[in-house]
Amino acid sequence: MVRQMRRWATVVVGTLAAALLSLGTAGPSSAAPKPQPAGVDVTGPGLAQPLRLRSDTRPTHVVAIIDQVNFLGRIGLPTGPKAADLGPKYTVVVLVGETPKQTYDLYPKAAGGPRIYRPAKQPDARKTSAGWFLGRLNMSETLRTAGVPLERQFDTVTGGVGGGERVLPEDTLDPAKNIDDALGELQRLLLLNVAVMLTITVGLAGIALLIRRRTR
Repeated sequence: MVRQMRRWATVVVGTLAAALLSLGTAGPSSAAPKPQPAGVDVTGPGLAQPLRLRSDTRPTHVVAIIDQVNFLGRIGLPTGPKAADLGPKYTVVVLVGETPKQTYDLYPKAAGGPRIYRPAKQPDARKTSAGWFLGRLNMSETLRTAGVPLERQFDTVTGGVGGGERVLPEDTLDPAKNIDDALGELQRLLLLNVAVMLTITVGLAGIALLIRRRTR
């Protein structure tokens, strides 16, 4: 009986030791690989070399630029604006790690508002249709803050799709002028109302006088 108990204890201890040894030798190689950070590369006029943005160092800019193209539908317009109306082209390549996955051509200065062209041929060989899309109104500012040499725009609306080159007219940026114009309009409206009231009063008085004379 004692010998059987010793043998059983030896087996249990050996099993536990083997289990602990297997856990200890299972190093980082057995762990699931961490997802590689996403990034974008931007090329275009004014950039001597591609502007390389990675989510582990510049996550805000990466997210902002990807936001410019992540809302596109499956089918775009077959044709875009004339080449003379497109302005500078900036090519954005979306990467996973260092592997290119998607590519888009952005036209932040296009006449009538920013435009996006999605080529049918994509880096990851996935099937998609070529097409033109209206871009977000803040495309130019998003690219500029990320490092693309574009002129600053103070009157762009954050977000939104489509739109013109200038959202607000120049004269609306002067609040003092707006107040003066508003007061002038109010004064003209009051004068017009007074004139209308006087005309109505005189007309009613004339009608009353005419009726009085006829009833005598």
